[in-house]
Amino acid sequence: MIGTLNRIVERIELDLTEVVDVAAFAAGLGTTEYHVRRMFSSLAGMPLSEYVRRRRMTVAAADLLGEGSLLDIAVRYGYGSTEAFNRAFRAVHGVSPADVRRDGGPLRSQPQLRFRLTVEGNSPMDTRISDRPAFRLVGHAARVPLVHQGANPHIQAHIASIPMEEHARLKGLGDTEPAGLLQVSADVDPDYEEGSELTYLHGVAVRAETSVADDLDAIEVPAGEWAVFRMSGPYPAALQETWAATATDWFPSNPWRLRPGPSIVAVLERSADFSTATCELWLPVERAQKV
Repeated sequence: MIGTLNRIVERIELDLTEVVDVAAFAAGLGTTEYHVRRMFSSLAGMPLSEYVRRRRMTVAAADLLGEGSLLDIAVRYGYGSTEAFNRAFRAVHGVSPADVRRDGGPLRSQPQLRFRLTVEGNSPMDTRISDRPAFRLVGHAARVPLVHQGANPHIQAHIASIPMEEHARLKGLGDTEPAGLLQVSADVDPDYEEGSELTYLHGVAVRAETSVADDLDAIEVPAGEWAVFRMSGPYPAALQETWAATATDWFPSNPWRLRPGPSIVAVLERSADFSTATCELWLPVERAQKV
């Protein structure tokens, strides 16, 4: 996976004025656009689309110091107007193209990324692959914005709005794995861009044939394989560390890739104050193709 990401970065650099067909390029490397975008975002700390924008505006800054018109430069980098180009340029550099043309700066350059895998081998991950038939996730869902750092207040507010007796009712409905009350994130932007909306469901897993009440939201989950990561320790720190390690350690070292589908956190045990917990992180995967 590390080599794939570096090859995509190199392809982008060949011509920053051209729109790269990430799906076709990923397929040629034996992987998928979905997996590439999720791994890029996790490892680079920014969406692939944002990296391309930053690199374009870095190179465009040099063009501004030449003789071309602002409109010509805007069109060269894929913008239909100087206004759209100005907005993108200011978002990266904090100043307008006119300021740079007049004063020469200040500029915030985005260097070309290089991905490297550091293997230490001192943090084994408790992982299993589970081949599951189709099932459903049922509970109470809400559309919330994606928050990268810290607790998501929108998710916290959603859970707080659910009556305590409803938690017990939901727990009694679950009849298949993943077990227990679940924290489900679905319809997540493949770029994992902060502020983009996702569907968050607080609920349980039931077999496909299980009937449930009409007042519950449901997410249909097709049959497929899942990578299940188990962790215990301070909550939510241990869970967040495991999330990060799936991208930095596990996927680059194993013949699996992410496939579209919900990510699921099952809280198996917890302390009374929820300061520590034992959890399972379920991620939908498929075997990576060999090229």
